[in-house]
Amino acid sequence: MKKRGLVMTGLLVLSIMAATRVARAQQLMVVDIPFAFVAGQTTLPAGEYYVDTSSNNSALLLTHRGNPNASAIVLTMTAPTIEPHSDSKLLFHRYGNRYFLSQCWMAGTSSSRQLRKSEREKEISLSASMPTPEQVILTARLNQPQR
Repeated sequence: MKKRGLVMTGLLVLSIMAATRVARAQQLMVVDIPFAFVAGQTTLPAGEYYVDTSSNNSALLLTHRGNPNASAIVLTMTAPTIEPHSDSKLLFHRYGNRYFLSQCWMAGTSSSRQLRKSEREKEISLSASMPTPEQVILTARLNQPQR
């Protein structure tokens, strides 16, 4: 009888964890990016993007809303913050008219997703006239699933 109770409790905990994961996986950020930009090694066009941060392996998935072929998967590192973010945002580094995705923040979380500098960004930052890039922050909204 005791063993059955432990098994039932274990199944309940797993069910709650799975339900939480599914709910989070369905919550995408939507952001309108008015310029072409580089995410990882991929150059993406301007437009409205779905941003999925629910991956378990720290990957960030960007999908153009009007053109699913314009998408990128980039690996990120977790960067903890002191307080939870109040808004969902994307941070870009700008060198002249070239933009590179640098960070992603999801509202309500206490960490951000940090992208590594790509080789292209490193080259441009070395040849740019400014020692540090200009930072451009775009606010995203959460895309709630239809019921």
